[in-house]
Amino acid sequence: MCKWYQVCPLKYYSENKMLDRIWIREFCFGNWANCLRYQQEEAGISHPDDMLPDGTYLVSGKK
Repeated sequence: MCKWYQVCPLKYYSENKMLDRIWIREFCFGNWANCLRYQQEEAGISHPDDMLPDGTYLVSGKK
């Protein structure tokens, strides 16, 4: 499991049915090293709460 999972906004989104659990399975409990959120967190780079592990956003149209 990703060490950031407990404080990651994606956990909240998933628990509140705002995000498909596949994101959690694939990245939070899978290959978190490929998660852009994880990479940016490790590098101390700020990122929006609604940024998904692949760099897209939960709200469509946002860049």
